[in-house]
Amino acid sequence: MRARLGAALLAASAASHAHDPTPMPGIEVLGRYADDIGAWDAASQGAVTRQGIEKRPLLRPGEVLEAVPGMVVTQHSGDGKANQYFLRGYNLDHGTDFATWVAGMPVNMPTHAHGQGYTDLNFLIPELIERVVYTKGPYFAEDGDFSSVGTARISYAEQLREDSATLTAGSFDFQRAVVTGSPALGPGHLVYGVEYQHNDGSWDLPANYRKANAVLRYASGTADNGFNVTAMGYSAKWDSTDQIPQRAVDAGTVGRYGYVDPTDGGKAQRYSLSGEWRAATDTTTTTFAAYAIRSRLNLFSNFTYFLDDPDRGDQFEQAERRTTLGGQGSRTWTGVWSARPYWNTVGLQVRHDRLEPVGLYASEGRERLATTREDQVTVQSAAPFVSNTLLWTPWLRTLAALRYDAYRFKVSSDLRQNSGDRSDSIVSPKLSVVLGPWADTELFVNGGSGFHSNDARGTTTRVDPKTGEAAEPVDPLVRTRGHELGARSKLAQGLTASMSLWALRQDSELLFVGDAGTTEPSRPSKRKGVELLVQYLPLPWIAMDLAYARTKARFDGGEGGNLIPGAPETVAAAGIALDHPSGVSAALRWRYFGPRPLVEDGSVTSRSTSMVNARLGYVVSKAMHVHLDVFNLFDRKDDDIAYFYASRLPGEPAAGVDDVHFHPVERRAARVSVSLAF
Repeated sequence: MRARLGAALLAASAASHAHDPTPMPGIEVLGRYADDIGAWDAASQGAVTRQGIEKRPLLRPGEVLEAVPGMVVTQHSGDGKANQYFLRGYNLDHGTDFATWVAGMPVNMPTHAHGQGYTDLNFLIPELIERVVYTKGPYFAEDGDFSSVGTARISYAEQLREDSATLTAGSFDFQRAVVTGSPALGPGHLVYGVEYQHNDGSWDLPANYRKANAVLRYASGTADNGFNVTAMGYSAKWDSTDQIPQRAVDAGTVGRYGYVDPTDGGKAQRYSLSGEWRAATDTTTTTFAAYAIRSRLNLFSNFTYFLDDPDRGDQFEQAERRTTLGGQGSRTWTGVWSARPYWNTVGLQVRHDRLEPVGLYASEGRERLATTREDQVTVQSAAPFVSNTLLWTPWLRTLAALRYDAYRFKVSSDLRQNSGDRSDSIVSPKLSVVLGPWADTELFVNGGSGFHSNDARGTTTRVDPKTGEAAEPVDPLVRTRGHELGARSKLAQGLTASMSLWALRQDSELLFVGDAGTTEPSRPSKRKGVELLVQYLPLPWIAMDLAYARTKARFDGGEGGNLIPGAPETVAAAGIALDHPSGVSAALRWRYFGPRPLVEDGSVTSRSTSMVNARLGYVVSKAMHVHLDVFNLFDRKDDDIAYFYASRLPGEPAAGVDDVHFHPVERRAARVSVSLAF
């Protein structure tokens, strides 16, 4: 919607700009980003193209989000668990402060058993992705909870270019089979995808990750007038190699790819039914979406080993059963005010999450020993919003918006003192100014407020269920304020660059606690940084891109230092993709993840991580395509994630030992895929 309105604004402004390189007959331009001048309202906003997803080697489905410039996607546990995300100097844990949508459905889960905003993308089938639209910062009316740092809206295709089957086999007993297609049915198409995958990973303890995944969608109409109905189902089981203590690796008692507790792991399920409808006239655009999601998770972790229970160990289970219902609708009117074109939008988003129950349990060998806490929770929200886009002159447009979010939390706890009801609301104003284009260059000024919700259980808790000590309830909603200056320019034929200077202030940081395996509210924080994105298309079959981000992240006040644990200062990525008319294709991607402070005073830091992934492919015939993916091409011994906290191994002091706990990147792995079109 936003890109289409931007294109209309561009036409209204009568701006002229250089044409893209003319493709050879039968060859698509390969560009990874849709970054046209006039199509967006911020320099840090854009879209990842279908080609950008197809040509990217993916170790895990969640790495689709690494196509968002500046995003780092890692893992500190088994592959069936949600990934860990980093962006703009935030350790986003498993999704806090970055909102993700797939096929019109929100993925972030509030009041999750493992972490607030938990975002599990393992149900994604990359072959079905049409594009990814991303934003950064709290500047847009349709973005609410968890979107302070950014958003990604992943769209599934409503018609595929061809029906195909792909078989993949590779290192560490990796096996994958996927079948996709979109046969015509009545006035539309029946889009389907079925996937099975197994992977042991490069761990001393085989992950034995098994997942089954399916998507069935019926779509009809056009981008302006049409609808789709989508059903999805996903189920997975796995064994985990969680983070391990550096001292054990140094002593040789645990290998670099080893484990302490061999019984960690989990299982997850997700089933959904959703629909999207859109209609447009010469002066209005109306959209509506609704969804129902049923999900379940049982996650077994042991991060401190024998610190709390020297005899049976510290394993714990986090479990939940969740039903999510919701929807959203909006209408946009176009018109002219004093000879100035405008677009007014009114929208509403509603959501209802019911957890029956969500619990934390002490366990050993995946057998429950005791209940730490168990709650029945309901989280309800409603958010009306309005926005106005006004074209003041051919070179000046503004976007003003206002959003109101109202929440109700209801908690029925096994400990009566922790039961209760809380309500809260927040108003988020937003304003953007776009100048240009002049000489294929635009300037952007963006500002606005956003927020994230806290775990509903924390809003009513008055007694710590583990220690029995008094506890203070947390604020239900936490405000974020952001502003940004940016520019986007076509520097030459096929060469586009964007840069932004930004700052974010948050009233309370959500900080991951390694020894508890969850997040907790912390001090206010502030961040500022610079981002750069360059894309170059020298020929229609060659695409190159470079992304760079530098951030300064600090807590406000407090004792013991003001560095934010886990906050990266530097992230960089670069890639080149070739898709020659002869049928030969290749891609090379490099990602750099800079060191992070692990404690507030900076006395302990993580190491940097530098990874290169590669792909080589060949079109054997019109019906057959073969490609080879190699991950961690140079077999680097870097870390995916690192934390600093106390744990205890057998024979160590009862108080434990403060140490770095890390999860290594996987060893070099190769996967061969054969795709057959039918």
